[in-house]
Amino acid sequence: MIRKKARRGLGGLELVGILGVVIIVFFAARASGGDPVTTAGAHYAVTVTADRNTIDVRLDRGEADTVTVAAVMPAMGHAMPEVTARKTAPGHFVAEGDLFSMGGGWELSVRLAGPSGEETLTLTTLVTG
Repeated sequence: MIRKKARRGLGGLELVGILGVVIIVFFAARASGGDPVTTAGAHYAVTVTADRNTIDVRLDRGEADTVTVAAVMPAMGHAMPEVTARKTAPGHFVAEGDLFSMGGGWELSVRLAGPSGEETLTLTTLVTG
């Protein structure tokens, strides 16, 4: 009778392959923008994703006609002027351009106005890119 030796753990090549996939996924995710941040107020709830050139605002609750965004980086004393996001679909607004002077932690003020009322929501996000 021939016995097969039980294989335990991962071999070197498998481990290198898995590590390579993890690294590729990590850098692809970081290049595609920051992590989404969700916040809510009395009239609106939004999910915001930001990178150096784009701020993506999705309404999770409420109906807005206009969305404007202003940002400050308290740690470095940077501020960006308020920009108006364009409506790309119902409940979806995008601001584009050279929006942030550098990557890092930014405090965003998202001002929404529409049939649900006017409200400013504040959140902190990590800007990448």
